Amino acid sequence: MKRKIPQPGLDQRHRDEDGKIRRKNGNTILRTLRRIYGEDFASAFRSDTKLGTLLERTETESLSQLIKKSR
Repeated sequence: MKRKIPQPGLDQRHRDEDGKIRRKNGNTILRTLRRIYGEDFASAFRSDTKLGTLLERTETESLSQLIKKSR
């Protein structure tokens, strides 16, 4: 049986074997997100801020919404 290789998804994420796009974990730190979305991403926050805290403070439900908000 051939194993399926995950295909690229949205925002540099990958699809799981069942086809769902993986979500960023709330423990992901902003420094990591800045490597993906640019150094000026969420510039009002410290680089060691966790994604969960960032979403809470910006009153945003997901990383996708936060990205749309910042554009």
